[in-house]
Amino acid sequence: MRVARSLVLVALLPLFAACQLFDGPRESASHVGQTRMQGQLTAADGKLLFQPCNEQRSYVVNDTGGTSVLQEAATLADAQGKLFADVRGRIVDSRLDLEQLYRVERSGTACDDPNFKLLILRAAGHSPEWNVKVSGKGMVIDRAGQPPLAVPYVEEQLGDGRFNLSTEANNQHIELWVAPQRCVDSSTGSVQHMSAELRIDGQVQRGCGYFGSSRND
Repeated sequence: MRVARSLVLVALLPLFAACQLFDGPRESASHVGQTRMQGQLTAADGKLLFQPCNEQRSYVVNDTGGTSVLQEAATLADAQGKLFADVRGRIVDSRLDLEQLYRVERSGTACDDPNFKLLILRAAGHSPEWNVKVSGKGMVIDRAGQPPLAVPYVEEQLGDGRFNLSTEANNQHIELWVAPQRCVDSSTGSVQHMSAELRIDGQVQRGCGYFGSSRND
């Protein structure tokens, strides 16, 4: 088991000095030649088209990674809104060879998310509501009925793409466990590429997660 002992510090807490864990997006050697992209999915003439954010051109999706993006999009598609997708792949002429699906959701505003480029990971769940935002400056935990908690963390790699983030704060032991597994948000229906568990003093709350722009595993 390999333990990453780098401690990241939260700018929101004055007693911690600013410290960056990652210099830039972390990318596996197997991803060389591939690009992380976000954009809109639409169907036309029996094909699925991907239009990157802030671009006019669309590309025919070729699911070379076996992500089942066509089925995921068909399940979410309705007349109420646009489909947003966060993917990784290669653009070849007018085709997108899609290798990784990070998430797909109903949204017309996700392209304008100002926090996405700063995030390493976002995880969230329901009943009760909770979400965790992880960046190079630390981890911010939001839970229903409680003020946001900004903390440093230690990352532990567990193998097979699994890892956890842990911290001790306010006399509480907090862990976020993450695993590469298709996960459907029970409230929005969005499909994300990771399952997540928030554990606080032994209490477990389950949800889904996805990597932000700062991490491309």
